Amino acid sequence: MTNSANTPKTTTQHNDQYQAPSLARRLAAMVYDSLLLMAVSILYGALAVGLNLLINGAPATGERVSWGHWGILVFIGWILTLCLFFCYFWCKSGQTLGMKTWRIKMFDSQSMDLPSLKQAAVRCVLAPVSMLLFGAGYWLIYINPERQTLHDKLSKTRVLLLAKTKK
Repeated sequence: MTNSANTPKTTTQHNDQYQAPSLARRLAAMVYDSLLLMAVSILYGALAVGLNLLINGAPATGERVSWGHWGILVFIGWILTLCLFFCYFWCKSGQTLGMKTWRIKMFDSQSMDLPSLKQAAVRCVLAPVSMLLFGAGYWLIYINPERQTLHDKLSKTRVLLLAKTKK
């Protein structure tokens, strides 16, 4: 069930009730999520190494695990795993755990519904691009009237700061 207090339904409603989160709040959510990504990466690495050991056997004492030609596929698999993490949470609830902690939620900028898988995937690809040149894509929130980043604009998503809920 959707919490109507934290879900904008129309563009005019979100303009009146919700504001875009600050860059500092977005970065804080990213730091929080990076801790989760480290745990996901460790789990992925353990599974990949375990599979390698099952297939190739243990290396000689003092030698490293050899990936051979499979190394690039292991790397691509890791990147896809990280993207799946974000896509799953963005499409399911519009928030990762870091975003939830900092009361940030992502919406489709047109319908104000949860983003589609395509929007989430585009955002996953473009968010690292926004970090290039000292975060130039993020600094756009200061010149964009809707306070959107580069990847917000190009993925047609909007990130909003949710109201505090009373406990």
